[in-house]
Amino acid sequence: MANLFLLSMATSQKNLNVYTILMLGLLMIMSLHSTVGEVGVCYGRLGKKLPCPKKVVSLYKKNNIKKMRLYDPHQPTLRALGGADIELMVGIPETDLQHLAQCQCHANAWVAGNISAYPDVKFRCIAVGNEINPSSSPYSSFVFPAMQNIYRAICNAGLGNQITVSTSIKTDVLEKSSPPKDGEFRSNVTGYMKPIVEFLRDTNAPLLVNVYPYFAYMNDMKNISLSFALLQRNSGVVLGGVYYDNLFYAILDAVYAAMERILDPSSLSVSQVSVPTPSVTVSETGHSSRGGGKPESDGEGDGDASTVENARIYNNNLMRIVKKGTPKRPDSLIETYIFAMFDENEKPGPEYEKHFGIFLPNGKRKYRLRFY
Repeated sequence: MANLFLLSMATSQKNLNVYTILMLGLLMIMSLHSTVGEVGVCYGRLGKKLPCPKKVVSLYKKNNIKKMRLYDPHQPTLRALGGADIELMVGIPETDLQHLAQCQCHANAWVAGNISAYPDVKFRCIAVGNEINPSSSPYSSFVFPAMQNIYRAICNAGLGNQITVSTSIKTDVLEKSSPPKDGEFRSNVTGYMKPIVEFLRDTNAPLLVNVYPYFAYMNDMKNISLSFALLQRNSGVVLGGVYYDNLFYAILDAVYAAMERILDPSSLSVSQVSVPTPSVTVSETGHSSRGGGKPESDGEGDGDASTVENARIYNNNLMRIVKKGTPKRPDSLIETYIFAMFDENEKPGPEYEKHFGIFLPNGKRKYRLRFY
């Protein structure tokens, strides 16, 4: 009887352990999904009279914004983030890449000074360069070796399981994006993109992509409806036999297809093969709230797209659609960062480039936008 009792207890304990493991796994999955599905905000600082980093972090917390993208390791902001429940994507400016690419010791020092020195900051990702043009930038040859060195430095610091290393691209690296299933990188950038995509696959890191239906609409107003670019319901179109609710999904699937094609160029039909590819994090997206209403041909114009109301519509729709996946990856929630926290009146370029902010410098919302 005692033996039977002990056997019963052992069996019960085994079942309990299995149950506990299953529940922990489920909780981890639920936590991962809720984390990935959340929308963060980019903190750009190219503006006058913006609040100090401490007030900015308080504004994030007050509005339940749990992710921040920072374009450089700005020390006052890193100090302000200490102990805050905000996950951080921190960038490395292009001017630092040559230094980091040339010597592992420089990458180790960068990680020690900007990551390890802030143990209370919840670093999520390091973005090695932002929108570097593969075919014309003098920094493009340093991106991949800098990524490798920073990754090794992160692993040496014991943070390889916590922080991913990637780079951020513009979608103009695509030669073809419609229909999305035929997405393909430009032939003159494949030598740049292939080792990066392979590295991201091997390190289980996402490709960072700045996705702007706003700019796609402005560049092709004749063929793209504003409602499709604003992610409005009931504005979808069929592209290559696949129904797309919105332009955001279509752009993402074109990037997925391009990555599949570059990893398996021998495939005749990418849609018929299963190629392990990295995920995508949308490292920037948004909609300008002001552009002057001038025609696109003016060089400063945006047609009639840039209004506060259209910016409100876009970003509120964005909050809804990232909670599910694209037609190509329906089960993958979309980690996304809205550009940007504030308008940046010192940013170069056309007028509409300066008005992507969702908050005013005094901390008030430019329009109603709820972060869940």
